[in-house]
Amino acid sequence: MLSAPAVSGRLAIERESDLVFGSCPHPVSCGFDLQIGAGTVFPEVNFTLPAIEVDSVNWSEIRSHYQQIGTAVAKRAVALQVPGIVLEFEHLPAMTENPEWGAEITALLHEILGEAHQRHGLRSALRVTPADIRDQSKPPRLRERSKCETLWRSFALCAQAGADILSIESIGGKELHDHGLLYGDISAIAFALGVLAPQDMAWLWDRITSIANASVHSVPGGDTACGFANTAMQLAHQRMLPEVLAAVVRAMSAARSLAAFEHGARGPSKDCAYEGPVLKAITGCPISMEGKSAACAHFSPVGNIASSMCDLWSNESVQNIRLLSGNAPEAFAEILIYDCRLMNTAIRDRSQRMLRDWLVRSDEALSPQAALLTPEATLRIATAIVSEPDPYRRTVAAGKAAVHLLIERAAGRSLILPRKEAMWLDRLGEELDALPGSEFELIERLSPEQRQLFATESYGF
Repeated sequence: MLSAPAVSGRLAIERESDLVFGSCPHPVSCGFDLQIGAGTVFPEVNFTLPAIEVDSVNWSEIRSHYQQIGTAVAKRAVALQVPGIVLEFEHLPAMTENPEWGAEITALLHEILGEAHQRHGLRSALRVTPADIRDQSKPPRLRERSKCETLWRSFALCAQAGADILSIESIGGKELHDHGLLYGDISAIAFALGVLAPQDMAWLWDRITSIANASVHSVPGGDTACGFANTAMQLAHQRMLPEVLAAVVRAMSAARSLAAFEHGARGPSKDCAYEGPVLKAITGCPISMEGKSAACAHFSPVGNIASSMCDLWSNESVQNIRLLSGNAPEAFAEILIYDCRLMNTAIRDRSQRMLRDWLVRSDEALSPQAALLTPEATLRIATAIVSEPDPYRRTVAAGKAAVHLLIERAAGRSLILPRKEAMWLDRLGEELDALPGSEFELIERLSPEQRQLFATESYGF
């Protein structure tokens, strides 16, 4: 098993011209003859159940849903002659709490892909994402033995059952981060993203990597700041917090998600990790992204620009419900396939950078969140992160770089910010500048109420 690329003071991708969709310095080979990041963009189809209780009473029906989904998506992929495809099976919590259930569906989907490869030559891989079930108390006891042993067993059984890529959406630090978002408190946000989350991820990913490496074929994929930055994105969409705050949180979250790669992850990163381009620039690993074709799951202001540097292109998740054409996972597989077909045609015609730039320009001026996903912004944020020696200082540096980028764009009129957003941006810059130089000083600034939100033993303190 290949080791993860080292994270050093230099970027793996240093030039904007090299930060493109479909290619990266460290492609990943996995599954049924699939190579991700080696010159082709593949669709990653993500799906879930319709409204149904996940229990033993309904298990036969649940199994039938996944059988139908996998068979239909593979059939559509073969019909449309895709060069390859990835399926993502995200566990519902009960499927991780009962590890044999998650492993059973994993084996079922693996068998479908194997048959499609044998009969039709369909190249494919299966990503499996167990649920982070460790947050069921307040404050969360993230290293509580019984929950962790169940989680490790879920990963191990899924790896044995045919998972090609192992991922998770980890939640360490979220208990404080949610509080920070609610009050617009940069100190709490910085401590959650720069101290708590990386501590938890280091502990978690050492174990996930060990499980993947002990298996015959599983690759440790990556994590996502979904519970942090995507929460901020959706709250901003609902006008419940400033969009510039969501944008800056996104940049800061990249330092947090980097911890997975420092502890063995090799990619592809998770589709809902919009911080993926920064991770790709730093590590050279392939990334999965989602945008306009994920509107079945959530809305966003980054529908086109999100695909500008992707190696996998995902729909995020869609329920297995009937549409006029067919069931929704099959329909969204077709949407993703055509999106990828366009990108791959641009690669073959050597027009890759032209299409990338069109995707970027269509979104970048309309949202501060999009403005931080340009190749230029990606490299500046990535450079700020690798210039610092530890997760806390990387998190703060990423936030400062994001604020400076947005101020520059607003001053140059390439990003129009409403007055309230501009005032918030100034405030964010001041508060980031006022943060102390070390995490040990920062913890003294947390209020007694904030300190009660997390258990220090969950983070090895």
